[in-house]
Amino acid sequence: MSRVGRAGLLGAAVALGAAPAPSPPADVVIVGAGIAGLSAAWEAAQAGARVTVVDMWSVFGGHAVMSHGGLCIVGTPDQEARGIRDSPDLAYEDFVDWGEDARPEWVRYYVQNSRREIYDWLTGMGVTFDAVTPVPGNSVPRFHETRGRGLNLVTPIYKACLAQPGISFRFNLEVTGLVVEGGRVAGLRGRDMRTGVEQTLRASALVLATGGFQSNLEMVRAHWPAPAPFPPRMLIGSGVNSIGSGHAIAQKAGAVLESLDHQWNYATGLPDPRDATMRRGLNANNPASIWVNAEGRRFVDESASDKFTLPALLAQPGASYWAIFDEAAKREFWVSGSDWGDFATTERMIFRDPRLVKQAPSLDALAERIGVPRAALGQTLARYNALVASGEDKDFARFHAGSEKRPRPIGSPPFYAVQFFPLSRKSMGGVRIDTGGRVVDKDERPLAGLYAAGELTGLAGINGKAGLEGTFLGPSIVTGRMAGRTAVTELRQAGWQKPVTGTPPVTPAAVAVPERYRRTTYCQSCHNLGAALAEPPRRGYSHFEKVHKVVLERKNDCVSCHAELGQYHPGAHKIDRVAQVETCRSCHVAVER
Repeated sequence: MSRVGRAGLLGAAVALGAAPAPSPPADVVIVGAGIAGLSAAWEAAQAGARVTVVDMWSVFGGHAVMSHGGLCIVGTPDQEARGIRDSPDLAYEDFVDWGEDARPEWVRYYVQNSRREIYDWLTGMGVTFDAVTPVPGNSVPRFHETRGRGLNLVTPIYKACLAQPGISFRFNLEVTGLVVEGGRVAGLRGRDMRTGVEQTLRASALVLATGGFQSNLEMVRAHWPAPAPFPPRMLIGSGVNSIGSGHAIAQKAGAVLESLDHQWNYATGLPDPRDATMRRGLNANNPASIWVNAEGRRFVDESASDKFTLPALLAQPGASYWAIFDEAAKREFWVSGSDWGDFATTERMIFRDPRLVKQAPSLDALAERIGVPRAALGQTLARYNALVASGEDKDFARFHAGSEKRPRPIGSPPFYAVQFFPLSRKSMGGVRIDTGGRVVDKDERPLAGLYAAGELTGLAGINGKAGLEGTFLGPSIVTGRMAGRTAVTELRQAGWQKPVTGTPPVTPAAVAVPERYRRTTYCQSCHNLGAALAEPPRRGYSHFEKVHKVVLERKNDCVSCHAELGQYHPGAHKIDRVAQVETCRSCHVAVER
């Protein structure tokens, strides 16, 4: 694009609200607009604080929006309605036994308060749960599955924040350091990722909620849990910005990093076909499949927790395996995430990609396609089918006579094979905080003005070495709310008083205009998407480029996502963030099978 062309496009982007408006003075600045940061922002604003939320991304939600959206909650009406008898004491024992190295003070707080701080809070915002399912390590079912996955979990929190007049957002801002004055954190220094402009945001308190480090494979390798070997190929399966940036910032300010080897990685990593490098991965599985190694042999109970399947995978040649299933089980294949909820997407993006799925009319042909011994694969499947017929898996105890759901035999051609690899996912170690969410130094002394929440803190050590599932999003909410609450409490103790709230500005009403103003062709007279997307990737535009490529592929009309811009008015031609939230469903379908 010519210099003039690019200037015109960027000028148009500014008109659409891509360039941030000046933020009002803040009492609390929160770094990270994921679920932990949003929870902290809501809590602080409820107490009357002026809050500014900054994020490197151009949209809200972090990795939580992409997640399955499940939460571990104790003693809820949903459990009671299903006859599930749960208690904080029972949950505490589960957490401590399963995690092995959990922080007892935080575990106790979580199990005693998850009903109030998560369930009651979310349902009050309109979040609903479809099921309470059992997962490994729990004595009773307490994994609450959100209707609509991660998108419908995070969106209500974000909307609640947008409704707070005291909360403002600054997207595309990369934090480069903290401002420390008189031994107290007094703000941050940052750089606009789109313009490169350096800026300083001052505040009386700062909450770091920047996520984990599992998308930084150098950091993952440096703190890899012993004694398991680091795999020859490991896919990246965490948030795009989960690169450990907050860890470095906090450590430079005097924070202690702990238990970085407490990592929750998956054995179910599938290369993401949308990533040109194939370095990023998806969490996927077919629960009706068997897993075979390079020798064509089963090696683990395929239904077990990653606590057991990942070490077994790492011990296999090449640290990879093939999931084998048949036509009858094809539709049981699933991919975790709000943008993979319908099988039509899975069929188009995965099953039609020969790099990912191998198909053959017979087992012998399939073995040849994937390079495993034909005799071994045939013997493995025959043995498995015989075990299914007998009702007991005598090899790996995957099922037995009393199993609630017994698998079907695998024998309906065509047959499928999908290769899986280890997948980096979640950090369960990080910046140490006390029970108030304060960041502490090596002597356990709080760093004045600095708080942290969510995966940056390793979920406050609630999981120890192993997660119970639902114990990542849940603790992110709890630690976020705690950090926001503590920050304002300590500001009050220092003499801060709730500011007088002014009248919100009135947005000029749109006026009736000719139909041509509502058409894509007219929009693109200023916003030339084709030219913009032909450019090399630009810092700060990653999400913009990703979603608008989809728009062009689908040949969507601009107003299908930006209905609020359908009528042009110079004084009001900017994105309405509340309205924009609804367009997320164009990609994050959030539909369960």
